[in-house]
Formats: sequence, structure tokens, C-alpha cells
Amino acid sequence: MSLDRKVPDVVEVAPARSLHGVVRTPGDKSISHRALLLASLSEGRSSIEGLSDGDDVARTLACIAALGAVVDRDDDGHVTVEGGRGRLQAAADVLDCGNSGTTMRLLCGVVVTIAGAHHLDGDNSLRSRPMDRVAVPLRAMGATIEGAGPRCTPPLAVTGTATRAIRYELPVASAQVKSAILLAGLAGDGPTTVVEPVATRTHTESMLLRAGARVEVAARPDGRHTTVWPSRLTAVDWHVAADPSHAAFLVVAAVLAQDGDVEVRDVDVTEERIGFVGVLARMGAQVVTRVRRGERGDLLAASASLECTDVEARELPSLDEVPILAVAAAAATGTTTFLDVSELRVKETDRLEATARLVRALGAGAKVDGNDLEVNGLGDPRRFVRLEYDAAGDHRMAMAAVVAATVGAGGVVGGFGGVATSYPGFLSALASMR
Repeated sequence: MSLDRKVPDVVEVAPARSLHGVVRTPGDKSISHRALLLASLSEGRSSIEGLSDGDDVARTLACIAALGAVVDRDDDGHVTVEGGRGRLQAAADVLDCGNSGTTMRLLCGVVVTIAGAHHLDGDNSLRSRPMDRVAVPLRAMGATIEGAGPRCTPPLAVTGTATRAIRYELPVASAQVKSAILLAGLAGDGPTTVVEPVATRTHTESMLLRAGARVEVAARPDGRHTTVWPSRLTAVDWHVAADPSHAAFLVVAAVLAQDGDVEVRDVDVTEERIGFVGVLARMGAQVVTRVRRGERGDLLAASASLECTDVEARELPSLDEVPILAVAAAAATGTTTFLDVSELRVKETDRLEATARLVRALGAGAKVDGNDLEVNGLGDPRRFVRLEYDAAGDHRMAMAAVVAATVGAGGVVGGFGGVATSYPGFLSALASMR
């Protein structure tokens, strides 16, 4: 898996009236990261199919190899990992997380259980992202985590140690923080519980169960309680579904096209991952979820005229789909308000301001009001003006901008190279739909 993906930094986008086709997005990033980390901790040989081909997941793969897991990848993208706690030890070199906040946060939950000194770093963008939300609970479990400034920004120095069991209530909804605590809790001295007032994606706890951990999930008046006991993991064959947050870009493209009819196959359709489908349906979109087996299914989308709505942050726990939904809102009639989305400010860029800037660049209205984003739609994507936009290396802003230009008047999108972190084949997928 290469860390040097050839993705252009500047893209000239021609408008397209029709978008049709059947596509599959890359393997789900969230599941891919977790499959690799759990495989490194599991005794024996794990097999992973459908792994994301983006640079973010490649960073996690490189990090577990540096810690001592034996990783092999064949020409078809099938990955095997020989893992187990007896293999893992502190790496001699820095664990380079690149641009991947998920890698850094989840990896912290692993390395705090491995004796020795660990050094985690990333690119300039990652060095600006706060890690205090994961450092605080892991310190409460006995770990030493040092970063820069009060928000504990990278590079991080982590000292692995025995971990104390804790009960921790998440102050902000975060599947990454929850996951780091649960991973550390596997080596704790008793049951560790995470309380979520706002429910987030449940990949980690579901995958831990499948790998043989003792895990209990309970809905209580103060939120969802997830408890993990000290556990020894066993090797599993993982099959990674397609990424729904990436599917959102292609779904919105189909909805906004004058003549759109697109099917995105084999997507993870768990409730916490496809909140954007409910938002689009409320706006009048024709999006059908066809469940095939378990938590996997297909998303079918067709052209529709959209109306405004209010979007609660809890509908999109990671907020990853806000940029592309803001493009949909810019094409809708009326004012759409995204409520309590200040967490966008600490993504790869200040994604809240970047999203407002994208909407304005399309000729629609956007206003940041405290923690909220208001989008005044134009009523039709054909009213979008020709787009000139710099995504500043933020992959989600770049893909949202390209979709907007495709269904609108075309344009130029700069800073597109960051798409290599998550969906290096995005332009090819979109081209196949023209």
C-alpha cells in the first residue's frame, strides 16, 4: 500500500447534465483502521479484504508493522497480519501518522498498553489538531501522554504502562475517543466503561466482540454505556464494506444532477453511518437503502428538487457529511441550518469556515452563527456560478467542491491532492458516472 498516491493538486471540472452508473467506494476507513489495529493485537493470523486504499489507512498499516506485527499485502489488495501482544514492542522510530487523526487517536489506545516510549507525529495539518480529548481519559488510566500546548497537539510522547480501569463520560461525541479508551481497556485491571450521551458509530465494540473480547453495551437514561473487560483477542477474517461517508458524495451528485440515477454498492448501512440519507430524504431526495446482508447494503439515488431543513449534529455524529450536504443545501429552496457543528473547526482544516466559503463560491448564501451554519439555497444547482475554490488539502472539502462544479457550471478546484488520504480513485469514480 503506497503512501505516495498520484492525485492532482488542481482539477479542472467540466459540468455534467447526466450522471448514471453503479459504483463501489473504497473500503470503509473507520473499519479499515480498526481491523488493522485489532489484527495487531490478536493472537494468530488475521485476514483483511476490502481495506481502504487511501493514505490514512496506509499510515495505520505502517504503524502496526513498526510495532512488530507482520504484515503482508498481495497484488489483489488482500492483507494478512500476524499479531499478538507478545510480538508488539515500542518502535525504534517515530510512528508517522501522516494526515490521519484517526490513526493517531486510536493508536494511542494501543501503545499505552505496550511498555516503553512511543513517539507519534504527523504532517503540518495533523500537528494543528488537538489530541487532548484522547489524552485526558488515557492519562486517567495511568498513561503518560505529552504534546504541545494546552490542547496536546502533536508530536506526542507516550509512555506505555499498565492501565487502570475507568468510567468515562464523553464530553463531546467521538467514536475515536471511545475507541481509544476501549482499546486501552483490553489491558486494564478491571471493566472500563464509556458513557455516550450522544451515540456514535459502534464499529469498535462490534468488532471487539467478534474478536473474542468481553463487551457489554446498554442503553441507560444518561446515554449508551459500553463496557469492555480485560480480554485476549483471537484472529479474525475481516471483510470491509464500502465507505458510506464517501458514498455521500456520489449520492448527492446523483440527486443534484439534472438526469441522475446512481447505485453505490456494498455500503456499511448501520444507523450511525448513514444519517445523511435521512437528511436528504427530509429535503425531498429520492434515496433508497437496499439492505443485502447484515450491516451491508446498496444506496440508490436519483435526481430530485430539494427543500431546506434543519440538521442536528447528532444525525451526523462525525460531521463528515456536512460539506457535501451544504452543497445540497446550496441547491435547495430556502434556508438550511446545520446546528451545533463547531466540531468542524478542528478537522483537517477549519471545515466550518471552509464549508461556508464553498457555499458562497457557488453563489449561494452562507453564515456562521456561533456553532451553527446557515445556508441560503438558490433553489436549483443550475444557478450555481462557475466555481473557483481552494480546498487547502482537505479531502472532504475537495470532493464536495468537485461535485458542486460537476452538477453546476464547472470550475477549478485547487488543493485537491489531499483526496489521496481517503479516496484516491474519486475522480475516476465520478468520471465513470458521466
